[in-house]
Amino acid sequence: MGGPLGERRATRQVMVGDVRVGGGAPVVVQSMTKTDTQDVEATVAQIQKLEDAGCEIVRVAVRDMDSCARLGEIKAAISIPLVADIHFDYRLALEAIRQGVDKLRLNPGNIGGPARVAEIVAGARESGIPIRIGVNAGSLEPDLLEQYGHPTAEAMVESAQRHVRLLEGLGFHEIVISLKGFDVPMTIDAYRRMSERVDYPLHIGITEAGLPPWGSIRSAVGLGILLAEGIGDTIRVSLTADPVEEVRAAYEILKSLNLREKGPIIISCPICGRCEVDIESMAARVIEELRSCDLPIRVAVMGCEVNGPGEAREADVGIAAGRNGGILFVRGKKIRRVDKDELLDALLSEVARLTRGRW
Repeated sequence: MGGPLGERRATRQVMVGDVRVGGGAPVVVQSMTKTDTQDVEATVAQIQKLEDAGCEIVRVAVRDMDSCARLGEIKAAISIPLVADIHFDYRLALEAIRQGVDKLRLNPGNIGGPARVAEIVAGARESGIPIRIGVNAGSLEPDLLEQYGHPTAEAMVESAQRHVRLLEGLGFHEIVISLKGFDVPMTIDAYRRMSERVDYPLHIGITEAGLPPWGSIRSAVGLGILLAEGIGDTIRVSLTADPVEEVRAAYEILKSLNLREKGPIIISCPICGRCEVDIESMAARVIEELRSCDLPIRVAVMGCEVNGPGEAREADVGIAAGRNGGILFVRGKKIRRVDKDELLDALLSEVARLTRGRW
């Protein structure tokens, strides 16, 4: 693996259940369920799939008291910290605390004013849970929209700072902040500005990013820039898709920047006129076979004599294919020549050996 990025932004550390956020901890991967929270069975089943994919914190929508009343059952059935996403009604936040959630996510523009926030803070302090101040470009306070004319990075930062000042005035500092929008440059600008003004952990994301692959690309651009600048302590990739895809995309972003090691990294050539084998189907088969592998192994599936040997040599396991077969490399060493129709099996056999079959 290549070298690390530049220095990450220093932040306080906040505990979400038993997960450390900020303060030098690895960037944490989050997602959010897409089920009706009242349906405990469906919600727990989805969270368990997220856990298997590597999700480290999960958020659920709390629309009403019926949803809120099921949070304790959900938390008892899962292994990762549970976050309650609250809008409009402060009483939902108070009940979520009583249900034992590990964190609250509040939008400062719609929770009911300072007095209500003070009640929530008192409950959060007593239970020892943090609060995420979640600012979204689509739900800024009316006076900020009037002042700025439309959502801007500065308007988002001002919204967040209002809530920070309110919580700090109440002596509460277990805070995480997010400033999400669909517009990538505006969102990047907002996080940059916020990172210069506070030392609280930042939860980063591009909201309403859309369907994959477009939403994944949009998220990778925005989150990649921020993470490369050392900004971001926890991330969510927001996709119109199965939330497991959000977790997979998040890890690919983090792996691309050498910030996390989870699961295989597949290197495959883009295919050109020199290619003599079906690299596309071979690479697809490798990805599918290793989908359940959580070890950080680098696997190269290369199909030409120009870059193939070099990339295969740098991987943990790699093949460089040619017209009449190819060469199998393992951790920098040329192991043997392999016939064309045996290349894929040889590659997968070596991966299984190195991972001791943990996939």
